[in-house]
Amino acid sequence: MEPITHLMTGAVLSRAGFNRKAAYATVAMTIAAEAPDLDTLWSIRGPIAAFQHHRGITHTFVGIPFEAAIIVGAIWLFHRWRFHRKQAHPEPIPNQPYDPTTTHIPKPQAPIRWGLLYCFSLIAFLSHLLLDWTNNYGVRPFFPFNPHWYAGSFVFIFEPLIFLLLLTALIAPSLFGLINSEVGARRQAFRGRGWAIFALLGIVALWCFRAFEHEKALQLAQNNDYNGAAVSRVFASPYPINPFHWQTVAETPQFYQLASVDTRSSTITTSTQADVIYKPPTTLATLVAKRSWLGEAYLDWSQYPIVTDTGVNPDGLTVVTFRDLRFFYDTPLLPGRENPPLSGAVYLNDDRRIVRMEMDHRIQH
Repeated sequence: MEPITHLMTGAVLSRAGFNRKAAYATVAMTIAAEAPDLDTLWSIRGPIAAFQHHRGITHTFVGIPFEAAIIVGAIWLFHRWRFHRKQAHPEPIPNQPYDPTTTHIPKPQAPIRWGLLYCFSLIAFLSHLLLDWTNNYGVRPFFPFNPHWYAGSFVFIFEPLIFLLLLTALIAPSLFGLINSEVGARRQAFRGRGWAIFALLGIVALWCFRAFEHEKALQLAQNNDYNGAAVSRVFASPYPINPFHWQTVAETPQFYQLASVDTRSSTITTSTQADVIYKPPTTLATLVAKRSWLGEAYLDWSQYPIVTDTGVNPDGLTVVTFRDLRFFYDTPLLPGRENPPLSGAVYLNDDRRIVRMEMDHRIQH
């Protein structure tokens, strides 16, 4: 999922009750819920390095215990700095004149429990893996012992309804707090628990509903007639907002058939010409490209790769493109038909040597 949803998920999880059990729970869980995406720093080494390591070790059951320890350790250092600073500059007791003998160091509303804070951070890290698993990019939670990619593929990378539920859970308590302050009601120490639980239950309900419709889309695609061709496997990609709208891929021995599925009416819309993609032949250029850095990383991740020898370009270089059929559809956010996201290209000279590699039109230097 996109970063804002991850951050808000961590904050809402904390408000569901964890912030009452340990100090710094909200800041720890909010940071931890997004921390695995620090693997984007690999982009410093270029687009292929970023692609290869995206959702890598930071998104695994092996990595998150160490990441949680780093976050809790950083918060512990901040707490020690804050404590010593308060000792050096204590605050006066409210409603009393300043007197060095009566000053005090404010105590947190929740107890300081570092063990619990570590466990809460782990929960927030797991929420990141769970959210990423729900979309069609996938995660490798058991890497490096098991490199297999797992993808629920029933939620789009940005789901407005999930975003709205989380945003409401964070904003509503403050709005109602303003109303209560107008009537002189006592301000609660921990607000928003009910709203947070409601939002989280709403997200789970949405996941269940979308997972049910996803299975229905797969069944419709599996049972469709593709001119008598046998179907070996099918895949369904989600659209944002509409849980009844899906893009499916059906693989046959000779070709892939794309289709738009409406699970509410149980209808499949497809074009025999535009939505049929024949499996490209293997050439010497594609064999070389598949053994390249980009090729190995791409084929390790892609579930429906299309590796195409497009011939010689005006510069005299043979171009081999890498595309994934899971993203061959247009959405309000991504133009997948004309410019599929997560696509790569390898350029070879006459000697079949690689002279350039690109990922999403960015050159790897």
